[in-house]
Amino acid sequence: MASGGDAFPYHHRVELRFRDLDPMGHAHHSLPLIYFEEARAAAWRELVGPSLDDIGYVMRAVTVEYHARIRYPAVLDVGVRLARLGERSWTLEYELRDAAGVLLASGSTVQVMYDYAASRSVAIPAAVRGALERLRG
Repeated sequence: MASGGDAFPYHHRVELRFRDLDPMGHAHHSLPLIYFEEARAAAWRELVGPSLDDIGYVMRAVTVEYHARIRYPAVLDVGVRLARLGERSWTLEYELRDAAGVLLASGSTVQVMYDYAASRSVAIPAAVRGALERLRG
């Protein structure tokens, strides 16, 4: 977690891998989504639980906006914050920046709390709601 006052209270570092490059010499356009996922999963493990059984949500929507080319080599910072918390779903926002602080990509995801056994959405449990509140910017 980041220190107080940061608009993105959770940060996750991602090292750009050589295999991430496309023939144009920058990270493939699909990779910010993977970097966002890595950050979301790290935050979830830290705040809710480390087991795959603790992941009780499905993805409803994903958006990404590209601001600058992601070039190798780089260590990237993914900032994560809670933008909206509803009864059954929540929205996370992301910023992907390089070591100099240049904004490379931004985006959002909407997650829906889900009961896999019943195959339906459910209300967000109080404990998860409290954990998600820690991501509020």
